[in-house]
Amino acid sequence: MIKITLASASPRRAELLRTLGLSFEQQVSAVDETGVCSDKPGELAEALALSKAADVAPRVDSGLIIGADTIVVLDNEMLGKPASTGEAVSMLRRLSGRRHIVISGIAVMDAKTGKSLASHEETTVIFRPLSERVIQSYVKTGEPMDKAGAYGIQGRGALLVEAVNGCYFNVVGLPLGLLADLLEEFRFDIWAAAENGE
Repeated sequence: MIKITLASASPRRAELLRTLGLSFEQQVSAVDETGVCSDKPGELAEALALSKAADVAPRVDSGLIIGADTIVVLDNEMLGKPASTGEAVSMLRRLSGRRHIVISGIAVMDAKTGKSLASHEETTVIFRPLSERVIQSYVKTGEPMDKAGAYGIQGRGALLVEAVNGCYFNVVGLPLGLLADLLEEFRFDIWAAAENGE
């Protein structure tokens, strides 16, 4: 039995792992995301995911660690989590009626050997035109404040979205197909683990 550790505080990522029937532990990484830099969103998402996994690795005696990071890109600009409600409103106004790219980086690291693999997924999301009332009402829910791009598609933010082209789970923050591929490289079979209750 290979132990799985999710290096993330995200309840959304944890819920996605649970839907796969996996048993896992959750450890929050203390990575300073501002210290990881790249002007290429895919590379940045992978680097951040790997940094999170590496940060948690010394606290885990064995098994595989999963790190993840999600970035929203609009007009070649990377949008992180809003620092204030005003910034959340500004982001949503910019996203209104337009298409943007969501990129999630995934890293898997072996706690004992330090071997790691990282990759990323890209999904195009198109927003509905948003009225000022809708934007203000959504921000008042508090939901945008801990999410890249100031929205969560798995919550009330679903009402803002017109279409998704690509992996839906990537927009939530954990592209499950890509994760399965990476875990397979470490000889971890999600199907077998779920069947065995591991």
